[in-house]
Amino acid sequence: MIEGHGDDLYKYSSPITANFSSNLTNWIDPTPLKDYLHEHIDEAISIYPEPQPYTLESHIAETLGVQPGQVCVTNGATEAIYLIAQSFAGERSTVLQPTFSEYADACRIHGHHVTSLFHLPQNGKLPEALRMLWLCNPNNPTGEVQEKHTLLQLAENNSHVIFVIDQSYENFTLKPLLTTQEAVKRPNILQIHSLTKRYSMPGLRLGYLTGDSSLLHHLRTRRMPWSVNGVALMVGLFLMNHPESMPFDLPGCLEETARLQSRLRQTGGVDVWDTDTHFMLARLRMGKASALKDYLAREHGILIRDASNFDGLDATYFRISTQLPQNNEQLIKAIQQWIEK
Repeated sequence: MIEGHGDDLYKYSSPITANFSSNLTNWIDPTPLKDYLHEHIDEAISIYPEPQPYTLESHIAETLGVQPGQVCVTNGATEAIYLIAQSFAGERSTVLQPTFSEYADACRIHGHHVTSLFHLPQNGKLPEALRMLWLCNPNNPTGEVQEKHTLLQLAENNSHVIFVIDQSYENFTLKPLLTTQEAVKRPNILQIHSLTKRYSMPGLRLGYLTGDSSLLHHLRTRRMPWSVNGVALMVGLFLMNHPESMPFDLPGCLEETARLQSRLRQTGGVDVWDTDTHFMLARLRMGKASALKDYLAREHGILIRDASNFDGLDATYFRISTQLPQNNEQLIKAIQQWIEK
């Protein structure tokens, strides 16, 4: 689903000055990364990158306390999703909805039989015919976090199922998540991670998979060489070696998220779902999210995510991610004006 993702500001002729549509946040200052790129760009583009990014995988593995064979660096989380679907072509997959559409899209492209699930089973058992369960945790677009013990119990009770757990937003919640060290001990868990989200660098496309080494070997033998470019690999090594170069005040951001939720509810025209992270799902009591989106972009230079194309959601849903307080107030005032029109 290339069409319909957030961050589609290229569609608007008027300038966008406040972007709430992707799940990135301007609480992270990318200046140190930009400075590093400015100083080292020549060495990144003048030679071929490693065909398989073993050096970065080794650095990530050391940081996480696992083996290099349990890490597979990818061209963003999206390559990881499509690589998994390709490597297990033709399987029976279930996607926990509503969520990121690329799981189902990737599976369908590679011949999976795809079904949807809207709640995890209370008894901890999944159908015997099922082979893969895809879920996002924290979930996009709801911001909900599944309890760690629930996922571990599911994995233990359903050894016939491979659990693909996308933890791209793991750095944006205070709730306990399944750690990499816990996951790699299970032969049926694959985790997807994103450096794009944490370090606010969506244009570079850099992520990685973690899991049992035999599972990752199965994926590596099916991927093309040089899928991750030299600039992204250089940045990845910089971030591994300088983890504190781009600090993020998560408690402060989540406190501002709660304030933004409260302010949205005070408008009288918006229902807002509780969230465990910095983005949230909202629903208009009257009108369509597409109309609100167009109004905000045209009249206020603000971009939000029309969430009507998520499975199970209708035309009234939209998603926003928390930005700095002044941006959030700008959004609230603009939505209030639209409601009162």
